Amino acid sequence: MGRQWVFALLAAGASVVSVDIVEHGALTADPRLRDERVDITDERAVESLAHRLDEDGVRVDVLVNNAAIDAPVTEGGLAHSGRFESFSVDRWNDEFAVGLTGAFICCRVFGSAMAKRQRGVIVNVASDLALVAPDQALYRVAGVPDEQQPVKPVTYSVIKTGLVGLTRYLATYWGSRGVRVNALCLGGVARGQDPSFVQRLSDRIPLGRMANEEEYTEAMVFLCSDASSYMTGASLVVDGGRTTW
Repeated sequence: MGRQWVFALLAAGASVVSVDIVEHGALTADPRLRDERVDITDERAVESLAHRLDEDGVRVDVLVNNAAIDAPVTEGGLAHSGRFESFSVDRWNDEFAVGLTGAFICCRVFGSAMAKRQRGVIVNVASDLALVAPDQALYRVAGVPDEQQPVKPVTYSVIKTGLVGLTRYLATYWGSRGVRVNALCLGGVARGQDPSFVQRLSDRIPLGRMANEEEYTEAMVFLCSDASSYMTGASLVVDGGRTTW
């Protein structure tokens, strides 16, 4: 969803600094977009980014923590699945480093500067799986023994739940300093997944379908803007109603 956030915020009139560990090439020729290649798990690298932006007169008013290592469902099934019994500590640490520690570092570096200025917004991109457990039946493959069935990895749910906790903590920690912190809890996005998976998931959603990427962008703009000026510590749930069941 990172690209969608970039385009949506540019369309809303913002100047955007896009940060990733890999080089994607120019997303757009818009002069208000600045691409930075930074490892957010490295606090010195994030501090160096903040220093460069400050030297260039770039003030960060909004921070969107979107980075994650996910196990998407492709046409071939659930990628990078890992059952709990054999889930490695190395993989746990790697995924936490990006999804939760990276968000902590960015919040500490950029959020602290916002608090000094007495104004700022942080949006942590969470998931409906921060609110409910994954339904592992969604990922089952016919003919595979139960103990070998693919599952949504433990890290995803725990990290997204941690982001909601970080949201609440910082909302109260910096509330009196003018910094608002909210979480955006998203449901599944249709991206050419296996049709049987899409149908199984759609059957669990009151609206009867997965989301299109564009359906989340206005929610992000809302949280980043003064339209949500009296909103902090909240989890904005956009999931087609899935978590109401």
